[in-house]
Amino acid sequence: MSALRSAFLGILISLITTILIFKITETSLTWELVLKVNFGFILLASLCQASFWLLWAFRLKKISKHLQFEVPYTGALEITLNSMFLAAITPSSAGGEPLRIKMLSDKGMALGKSTFVVITERVLDSIFFILALPTFLIFTGFATELGYRVATIFILIFLFFLYFLYAILKDEKSIQKFSKLANRIFKGRKIAERLENELKNFREGSLKLLSDPLYLVMLFTITALMWSATFFIPSVILLSFSQDPNFLISYTAQLIIVVISLIPLTPGSSGIAETSMAYLYSKFVDLSILGSLVAVWRLITYHLNIIFGAITLNARAFKKFFS
Repeated sequence: MSALRSAFLGILISLITTILIFKITETSLTWELVLKVNFGFILLASLCQASFWLLWAFRLKKISKHLQFEVPYTGALEITLNSMFLAAITPSSAGGEPLRIKMLSDKGMALGKSTFVVITERVLDSIFFILALPTFLIFTGFATELGYRVATIFILIFLFFLYFLYAILKDEKSIQKFSKLANRIFKGRKIAERLENELKNFREGSLKLLSDPLYLVMLFTITALMWSATFFIPSVILLSFSQDPNFLISYTAQLIIVVISLIPLTPGSSGIAETSMAYLYSKFVDLSILGSLVAVWRLITYHLNIIFGAITLNARAFKKFFS
């Protein structure tokens, strides 16, 4: 019930914010506008979001395989969609990672290695954003002030995270020190011993991946394709409205929106994402269709995550019901 309430809250915030955007921008949604929409492009935008899910699952499978742990593609897709649902109903999408760790562990992967898989996903994402955001900001000259502030803060946080991770995992002595600290905090030898074992598994996975640069390049390529699939969605929606897709500027705006959406305030960053979208796209999109653009974009990139995630999460219950 708490998940249902969170999903409802996220959707409600998203809808209220979108309605406010309609009011502020004086967007008028008429039957005439609806009839002019090219629904082929709306379908294509939805397929872009589906590609995002499929590529994420493929990347998860590939990282797991590098640790000599086979996850069937259907299993990887199930983990991805389930985590998308939880991410959509938790602040800043924070619930997705713990669920992926748990589901990988449930499939038999050591906790340290499943944690490594998920952190590797986030490190790859972060490297992509660190490289892409400044590049697109310089190339397009779009939203320079806001964009560079967002990029600078994100890079500093990421570098701090990497330093913290390195301090713990640089050698086995560091792991033992961290485990002893955990032992003092939690006052449990079993917790410290288990933590030490899992950190060693994590370190082993890190060293294994870093020793294969070609594999890292492949994973980074999948990451770039994955994010690009979802970043082209607003441009495809603009094409459905017979508007200029502004591919490069829209891509840059999407990079900024994702980083801003990391602020942990609302379920799935609902409200924050719509407001950021409206602010950035108002600079190059006709205000008369801005509200419609935000509404369709959020329907595809957020509401579909909840719908398909909920279906996948309850797949077994559905099977029992229909059987």
